[in-house]
Amino acid sequence: MDPISRRNGAAAAPVALKILVAGGFGVGKTTLVGAVSEIRPLRTEEQLSEAGRPVDRTEGVEAKTTTTVAMDFGRIDIREGLAVYLFGTPGQDRFWFVWDELAVGALGAVVLADTRRLDECFPSVDYFERRGIPFVVAVNCFEGARPYPLEQVRAALDLGAEIPLVQCDARVRDSAKAVLVSVVELALSAASPVPAVRPGE
Repeated sequence: MDPISRRNGAAAAPVALKILVAGGFGVGKTTLVGAVSEIRPLRTEEQLSEAGRPVDRTEGVEAKTTTTVAMDFGRIDIREGLAVYLFGTPGQDRFWFVWDELAVGALGAVVLADTRRLDECFPSVDYFERRGIPFVVAVNCFEGARPYPLEQVRAALDLGAEIPLVQCDARVRDSAKAVLVSVVELALSAASPVPAVRPGE
C-alpha cells in the first residue's frame, strides 16, 4: 500500500525521522536496533582485540566479544506514512568522532542506560543537551541487575523533569518500540511551532 495519507482531499508526503540510539559500551544499542528494525539491520561490528582492552571499559560486560565501530542502521514504520530511521552510535570514546556525522539531521535520540554503569551514559546526555536534540533516557533492564526506582535514576543522572525517563528491555520488540514511540512524540512536539498568542488571550 502506498504510505501516502490524504487529509482534506490533499495528499500528504510520507514523513521519515532520523533517530539516534546512543549510550555507553555494551548497553544494548545494537540489540535495540535489531529488535525493532523491519529490515535486516546494517551492523559494523568487529571483534574486540587485546590491543583495545586497555582503553575499552569492559567492567560488567566481560562476556561481550564485539563492538560497533561505525554505526548500526535499521528502519521501522511507526504508523502509516511515518517511518523512523535508526542510527546506533558507537559507545567507546575513541569512536566519538563519528557522532557529529551521525547527528546531522537527527530529530531525536534514545540514550540507553545500564544501572550497573550509569556513568557510561553521561557523555551521551551531555552531547544531546549541548546540541539541543530532544532525547529520551531508557533504562535497559539487564538480567541480574538491581532494579532502581526511576526517581532514583533521574536524580543520579541529574535529569530535568522535561526529559522522559522510561524502562525497557532492548531485546523485546514491543518494549523497544514503545521507547521509539516516546522519542518520536517528543521530537514531533519539539518541532511543532508554538502558536502565537494574541494580546489579551
